[in-house]
Amino acid sequence: MEEEIAKYTAKVVKAEAEIQRLEKDLDLIENPQALVNSGIVAPAVLQLQAEKNKLLYQLKHLKTQLAEEKSKSPDHMISITALIEDVFQVAILAAYPGQDLPKADVTSSAKFSDYQCNSAMSISQKLKTAGVKCNPRDVAQNIVNNLPKVDCIEKVDIAGPGFINIFLNREYVSQNVFKLLNTGVQPPPIGKRKRAVVDFSSPNIAKEMHVGHLRSTIIGESICRLLEWVGHDVLRINHLGDWGTQFGMLIAHLQDEYPNYLTKPPPIGDLQSFYKASKVRFEADEEFKKRAYECVVKLQAHEPEHYKAWQTIYDISRKEFQKVYERLQVHLIDRGESFYQERMKLVIEELDAKGLTKVEDGRKIMFVDGHKVPLTVVKSDGGFTYDTSDLAAIKNRLVEEKGEWLIYVVDAGQNGHLETIYSAAEMIGWLNPSVHRVEHVSFGVVLGEDKKKFKTRSGETVRLVDLLDEGIKRAEAKLKEKERDKVLTKEELEQAKSSVAYGCIKYADLSHNRTHDYVFSFDKMLDDRGNTAAYLLYAYTRIRSIARLANVSEEDLTKAAKTTKIELDHEKEYKLAKCVLRFPEIILKLLDDLYLHTLCDYLYELTTTFTEFYDNCYCVEKDRTTGKIIKINMSRLLLCEATANVINTGFKILGINALQKM
Repeated sequence: MEEEIAKYTAKVVKAEAEIQRLEKDLDLIENPQALVNSGIVAPAVLQLQAEKNKLLYQLKHLKTQLAEEKSKSPDHMISITALIEDVFQVAILAAYPGQDLPKADVTSSAKFSDYQCNSAMSISQKLKTAGVKCNPRDVAQNIVNNLPKVDCIEKVDIAGPGFINIFLNREYVSQNVFKLLNTGVQPPPIGKRKRAVVDFSSPNIAKEMHVGHLRSTIIGESICRLLEWVGHDVLRINHLGDWGTQFGMLIAHLQDEYPNYLTKPPPIGDLQSFYKASKVRFEADEEFKKRAYECVVKLQAHEPEHYKAWQTIYDISRKEFQKVYERLQVHLIDRGESFYQERMKLVIEELDAKGLTKVEDGRKIMFVDGHKVPLTVVKSDGGFTYDTSDLAAIKNRLVEEKGEWLIYVVDAGQNGHLETIYSAAEMIGWLNPSVHRVEHVSFGVVLGEDKKKFKTRSGETVRLVDLLDEGIKRAEAKLKEKERDKVLTKEELEQAKSSVAYGCIKYADLSHNRTHDYVFSFDKMLDDRGNTAAYLLYAYTRIRSIARLANVSEEDLTKAAKTTKIELDHEKEYKLAKCVLRFPEIILKLLDDLYLHTLCDYLYELTTTFTEFYDNCYCVEKDRTTGKIIKINMSRLLLCEATANVINTGFKILGINALQKM
């Protein structure tokens, strides 16, 4: 198989080189046909053009063959949509050689077929613009006439004004489910693996994590899991707010409250209250405020005692953050603002050397092409700003970390600022758009059921730890309401409680389009009906229980998977199998736009499709009188297994812990 892949790859490279050679010859002539008609150039020029078009067709066909060979690899699952798009692109090039036409538009959401190609209408319009008369149905027929024969397509037909309905080959679907069972749920081919740097969560030291940190933390963690699963090298960055003026007042307050802090760890149990008390003093006491500013200066100079005080506050705060991260199974590397202090000095030196800074009203600013508001890189008092630290951060990620894909999971309000930082990085020369992918994964806010910002009854911001505690409390009550405590062991109940609570909180966020605000409701997210984590978790445990109740072990299923043909005679079997195999196309879409609700929608669709299958297709037949098992349909049990494996993979990407019993 590897030899076949190498053979096709070599052919593709050779064809591309030959096309480049022909293009150099043809670039000298703007309109070969007009020149031939006028008798100025020999018809050999048109032969060159025809040869190029033929090679383009062959190249596309070779790439399709290459994709099919790669799809046979146990290391990947192929996206059927992507494969069919390639096949139809070959047909379009063959049907209309030399034309600059839209790419093949294939969708898997067809109503009357498995897939549908909707290219005929746009191609017809493009041809009419170029002066070629044709109607969409004729275009569709021409495309169909030029379709290469491939294993995945059983037949096609043309509907309406030119829609091409595509029907999969059942045997192809069966073989791919068989492959999934024997090689596991694998990511689709993604090309070059990248060094990805993801910036998310980012709370402030000395302040508690609150509901405002929920979305960044959950979305960022899920994106990291997705990228890691497909094979990218991921660096998870926690850009902590751990430097600045506020630490002066905190250090001054620490010195007063715990004068022995250098030798004896201060017993600060509630850092939030400690912060509030220091802020009250800072605003009311001018002498304290003066001391606080002096502490800031000494801290920035890394004076040992003051740096030790800062470290003490940092450590206490970070331990509290870690408790939340452990509960949510979030993994991060801290790179707070303090990390960039020396790097910011170097950034200013670089900007000055390149003539990119300008002094205005005592400030040092940088105007960025395409942006009206300049970046303030040095304040009038000589201090640095968020602009400076963000420039130092993006340089570190691009230059030192050699990041190729930078992702900022930050609220939508920061969009303008981040766009300016990206443009500045390009202007300075750190960021190359042809090499680097840099994007802002923005999100809306969490609302309470009154459709206002989610707060406590007293108007305080909801602490994240309180939110998680409430989730655990309600999940336990829900499980006991359903009398699960009577059938689960104490250990199983604990696992179910945390899986449901944290899974529901995560899924409630991830199942919404991240750019929209969403209403937080424990009652809705714990409902085991509809598109919720509770429903999916219950459905998953139900699927896993089928083989167990039939006394079929995991070992039995593994052995059977090696020899059992997946029969897809019943329409509900076939529908479920096709839905299972759509998983790679969902993953590719996620990698393209990073909208995780697409995966949630797919898992819900897969689960409801399974329910249709299970209601219509017996996996295990029992004697109605004795309850004894009469027959086990191993093919259907294996289809259940394939479905569960895909759901479980989706859960892992979303950060949800699957349960065997619930």
